[in-house]
Amino acid sequence: MVKARKYVVKKYFEGVPKRSDYEIVEYELPPLKVGEVLVKTEWVSVDPYLRIYHKVHQLPYDQFSNQVGIVEQSKDPNYPVGTRIVSHKGWCDYAVINTAKVEPEDYLDVKYKLPDLKGMSPSIGLGTAGMPGVSAYFAFLELCQPKAGETVVVTGAAGAVGSIVGQIAKIKGCNVIGFAGSDDKVKWLEKELGFDKAFNYKTTDIQKALKAAAPNGVDCFFDNVGGEMCSIIVGQMNRKGRVAVCGYVGSYNEELTEQPKATILHPSIVLNELRIEGFVARSWLDRWPEAIEQLITWIKNGQLKPTEHVTVGFDKIFDAFVGMLAGENAGKAVVKV
Repeated sequence: MVKARKYVVKKYFEGVPKRSDYEIVEYELPPLKVGEVLVKTEWVSVDPYLRIYHKVHQLPYDQFSNQVGIVEQSKDPNYPVGTRIVSHKGWCDYAVINTAKVEPEDYLDVKYKLPDLKGMSPSIGLGTAGMPGVSAYFAFLELCQPKAGETVVVTGAAGAVGSIVGQIAKIKGCNVIGFAGSDDKVKWLEKELGFDKAFNYKTTDIQKALKAAAPNGVDCFFDNVGGEMCSIIVGQMNRKGRVAVCGYVGSYNEELTEQPKATILHPSIVLNELRIEGFVARSWLDRWPEAIEQLITWIKNGQLKPTEHVTVGFDKIFDAFVGMLAGENAGKAVVKV
């Protein structure tokens, strides 16, 4: 028998998640059945969606999230010992995975062999070459359909998805403007990632700054934040502009009845014939390999910089989660278990 630990959510979050909302449970894993593998968790991902999807599950529930684990025991010849697997088994140090079965209670159930990362850390499979990278790739390229020379604005630009979107936009020859939450992040976006201009939304007059940085208007807008900042940017978009809505992290910790109010978008949408489309990575699952292959190629070519905010320790996963929600990370927040 293998003893395992996992984080169990015992109380729905009210505002910012609290450590008392969780309990770390120790338990014994059952013996493997045919078609199953025992995986030792190596890396755990903490992402904004963990906050907004938490009430989908009945209490108590195991905290879901993407992770990378290595197979220690196997009863599936297609997944021999030593194979690394990306799965949605969440905040645990060991897990049993049925390699064929889709977990019906987990609408985000994803599992696949970690792609060849060409010598990079397996954690990259949770970030630039994982779900965030896939989100940036498809939401930006398919929904925004950018053209060289166009102006692209990214909110949450220093986060796991936004930082990749900005870099892809530069690869495609666009003028890129980013909004982030600190002066250090602004400097990082401009100096390290090649954004043409970046602003600290907390200390900047967004409307004036955007007009100065994009005097000819905005063609593509990749929104990770929502709220009034979204309304201001949509108000400065050009005719036939495209908006990809990937998140609304600015209000994830707010209850539905207490959502912040923002300026109405309809005049800009109607008069400028804008196209606004939401994005969920799970809907593109059949094309993930295509995106991951291209993202890895860009990384190896030096065109795309994978940036991680690494926390170490199983007992630090909660801290990493809350820190990510507070914007402490630049790039992808991951935990080495």
